[in-house]
Amino acid sequence: MAIHYHCRHCGAKLGSIDSMSVQTEQLGFHKLNDEERQDMLMYDSAGNVQVKAICEDCQESLERNPDYHQQDFLIH
Repeated sequence: MAIHYHCRHCGAKLGSIDSMSVQTEQLGFHKLNDEERQDMLMYDSAGNVQVKAICEDCQESLERNPDYHQQDFLIH
């Protein structure tokens, strides 16, 4: 099982962690409420965790253009 991070806005792969090297509690997943957990975490058929995060480019775009928050997908 691995943990894969992808940007929720542009789909860019941000990185992966081999679950053997880290516990999910170390990543703070246990601090998410149910709604946040449903929004951010998905489990695939192989048991891997897919985490929706935000990349630096999308974060910067959202800060410069707050109206982009209405968009589901950003292209940069």
